[in-house]
Amino acid sequence: MSDKMFMGASTKQGLDIANKSREIIRNLIGDDVKDLNPAERDIVERIVHSTADPEYAKLVKISPDFVDAAMASLKNKETILTDINMVKYGITRYEGEVECYIKNKEVIKIAKENQITRAAAAMRYAADNGFEGIVVSGNAPTAVFEAMDLYEKGEMNLKAIVGVPVGFVGAADSKEALHNSNIPNIIVEGPKGGTPIAVACVNSLIQHL
Repeated sequence: MSDKMFMGASTKQGLDIANKSREIIRNLIGDDVKDLNPAERDIVERIVHSTADPEYAKLVKISPDFVDAAMASLKNKETILTDINMVKYGITRYEGEVECYIKNKEVIKIAKENQITRAAAAMRYAADNGFEGIVVSGNAPTAVFEAMDLYEKGEMNLKAIVGVPVGFVGAADSKEALHNSNIPNIIVEGPKGGTPIAVACVNSLIQHL
């Protein structure tokens, strides 16, 4: 990816700001990302840019197969399934489908009948309705756990998980479990994470298409 496309900047003023930002970020986190490949570095740089928090360069963990698996899915225009609408609306310039079923009536019914979160129920609903692609969770650890469980049972055709839910209950545990799984993944260690992280990761990948 060209620096000219960093964070989607297109005007001269935007490009100048983006390039200056990237220069600052590289000076701050260079040692932390020196062993990453270019696509992985782009992801981390974009996350740091989106949060103004260089600590993320130490917290982001990317499985060796994540970028290749995620890019293959995106190039095939497979679905991006998000845990909440805020993540969905932040993903731009993708020619495939970006779906979120958190408000779907059937999902709400599944959640009530099984006493699970709507985020988890949305994963079940997607799996039962032909989903194939990438799961992106910035907020709901239950979505990560459910997607992993469905995948392990052979019931969900997912290619990779962006697992960066934020919070103090379940978030760190879900990410640790995902990191230790055989699913191509990117996580943020500990309680940090959230919508900006999930969106930054996916939009960075899309810019490589």
